[in-house]
Amino acid sequence: MDPLAFERLVRDLFTAMGYETWRTQNSRDDGLDAVAVKRDPVGVTVIAVQAKRTKNVVSPEVVRALFGTLLDKDAARGVLVTTSWFGTTSLAIAHRSGRRPDLIDGRNLKALLLEHLGVDALIGLPKVPPGWQAGDLA
Repeated sequence: MDPLAFERLVRDLFTAMGYETWRTQNSRDDGLDAVAVKRDPVGVTVIAVQAKRTKNVVSPEVVRALFGTLLDKDAARGVLVTTSWFGTTSLAIAHRSGRRPDLIDGRNLKALLLEHLGVDALIGLPKVPPGWQAGDLA
């Protein structure tokens, strides 16, 4: 799946979860791929979404960049969705920040796609990430 198709799939997932979504511009988007908005009687939730289709661990720099974008855009919430996994440093960065970005790894993405879109996705990684089982990829 090419990166734009993956971004579209992530937007479709957020739409299926009850969010209005739209794509950000290709250039000067500060690393954001989409915006997801949910309106309810108590207010509006706006989420900055970044989608990373990769076969390797997501680097801490990617998580830091999303955190920086959240601060720069004064966004309340951010979500980084990947087909791969996050290492311990990336997880630590996300958990210690005040406006922590939510991280959705490939295993959780697979479960969300099945639950909300009925898509049984194949996560093609060259190795089984730490803490995963082979069945998480199939």
